Amino acid sequence: MNRMYMIAAGFSATLAALPASAGEHLQVVERALSDTTLDLGAKGDSPGDLLTFANPIFDTANKAQLGSNQGYCVRIVAGKSWECFWTLILKGGQITVEGPFLDAGDSLMAVTGGTGKYAGAQGAMKLHARDAKGSSYDFTYELL
Repeated sequence: MNRMYMIAAGFSATLAALPASAGEHLQVVERALSDTTLDLGAKGDSPGDLLTFANPIFDTANKAQLGSNQGYCVRIVAGKSWECFWTLILKGGQITVEGPFLDAGDSLMAVTGGTGKYAGAQGAMKLHARDAKGSSYDFTYELL
């Protein structure tokens, strides 16, 4: 009886440790207002350049601000891709992502972790430009 109680308690503790974000679909809009590029490689767009940002994040209607994000990207292939790392900061916690940001087309990045409500987060984030200027992006998080 005592052993059965301990097994049940252990199972309950394991379930309680699962992140609240498991199976969550989260979609937000980034307004790219602060993007700054530092020309560190050869003159012009070249490998080694650095892009930094700290931007507001809004709901899917792009009306109510939900939080912010901040991070950086290093230019890997001029005119084609950056390698990025950033943190989405929301009231309930944070989500980190890492991966390639493509100059053309959608990008798919790995969710590498989180805090608060998103502790232990993993999954993927799709990045889609809302316009040709790159002034606004849809971020769709699929958390496992």
